[in-house]
Amino acid sequence: MAPKNTICIWYDGGALDAARFYAETFPDSRVGAVMRAPGDYPSGKQGDVLTVEFSVMGIPCVGLNGGPAFKQTEAFSFMVATDDQAETDRLWNAIVGNGGQESACGWCKDRWGLSWQITPRALTDALASPDRAVAKRVFDAMMTMRKIDIATIEAARRG
Repeated sequence: MAPKNTICIWYDGGALDAARFYAETFPDSRVGAVMRAPGDYPSGKQGDVLTVEFSVMGIPCVGLNGGPAFKQTEAFSFMVATDDQAETDRLWNAIVGNGGQESACGWCKDRWGLSWQITPRALTDALASPDRAVAKRVFDAMMTMRKIDIATIEAARRG
């Protein structure tokens, strides 16, 4: 049964490659049905991939090869909670190392321009500390980072 709500992500021709990358990189992710054009159309040919169904960590998505009219922005991102530095490093390095781009505070973009927040639970837990001095130290440490370093976050938490 098709999900009632699905995230539709616009790509400039790379939806199938992106879906395959996500399925290889993230647990509980897969590639589903691929819809191909049944005939030629103004901006493409019969057999071109129009859409691809996929899931990222259990979240249903559809990749739409809509062309160059719309670009990805940071207004939409996947926020992935990681449990340790090894998982943080693996996901960050997979995205950035596959033609992606680093940004600040745990954000990066994949090679298709989609934004990701690779966010260790240690960071979100520390930022939520009821001790505002702890939260501020952790926040200040995070602001100096690209990929989040959990050891540095924990050191800031301890003061």
